[in-house]
Amino acid sequence: MLHELSDKFEDASRAYARANGIERDPDWFLLKLQEEMGELTQAWNRIRGRGRRKGRSDEELSRDLADETADVLGHILLFAHQNGLDLAAAVKRKWLFSPDDDQDAESVRR
Repeated sequence: MLHELSDKFEDASRAYARANGIERDPDWFLLKLQEEMGELTQAWNRIRGRGRRKGRSDEELSRDLADETADVLGHILLFAHQNGLDLAAAVKRKWLFSPDDDQDAESVRR
């Protein structure tokens, strides 16, 4: 699952970079992840009343939070891909389940 998802983010990121003249050098992957974390923090602060809402409704703020979380997920996967990290193995080591095994996911839910 993670490998397939990572490939999809990689394809989308590569196409976006090519269309916008962005060089995705090794530093870009970490810097972009940090940028997206900042945007996620900003969205969280707005929802929690610690930032200006900028006229956004509760629904829009909730959507912003989901969108920024998706960006962080994507950039984590891009960073891992760029650096040859095996996230599935790391999840298994650290979280004690395999993200690619549906049976593990089912047993965790029980």
